[in-house]
Amino acid sequence: MSENRKKILQMLADGKINVDEAQRLLALVNSETEGENRTGSVGQKTKSAPRYMHVIVEPKPGVSRENGKHDHHGKVNVRVPFGLIRAGIKLATLIPSDAAEHVDKAFKEKGFSFNIRRLKEEDLEELVTALQDSEINVDTEYELIRINAE
Repeated sequence: MSENRKKILQMLADGKINVDEAQRLLALVNSETEGENRTGSVGQKTKSAPRYMHVIVEPKPGVSRENGKHDHHGKVNVRVPFGLIRAGIKLATLIPSDAAEHVDKAFKEKGFSFNIRRLKEEDLEELVTALQDSEINVDTEYELIRINAE
């Protein structure tokens, strides 16, 4: 959350402004933020915030995996909108605690130390920022995996 948004919400909480004034100020802050994403300080176009997480998994050239039924596996090319991921994070807060415990246990069984109730949108924003100017490449025995934001 931006510093300006925090100040506006604090003024609302302190009773210095009413709800209508807070909404108008927040709308102004949002429009300024969108303008900054589109243009730089001298009017030059800057890179806009990424909208998708792009995951590509493809078999290594010349390598096949024999698993009894198939001697190869296909390519995976998925673009997931960050908006969908953000919505999923928000929905995770609605998961009943006993169901969340089952999810966490399943992750732990797969070797991931993960608490779904502690997942926050700020964590996603940090990932988006990290991916914005980089690409994650994983080279396994059978596949090449690439993850980036676009």
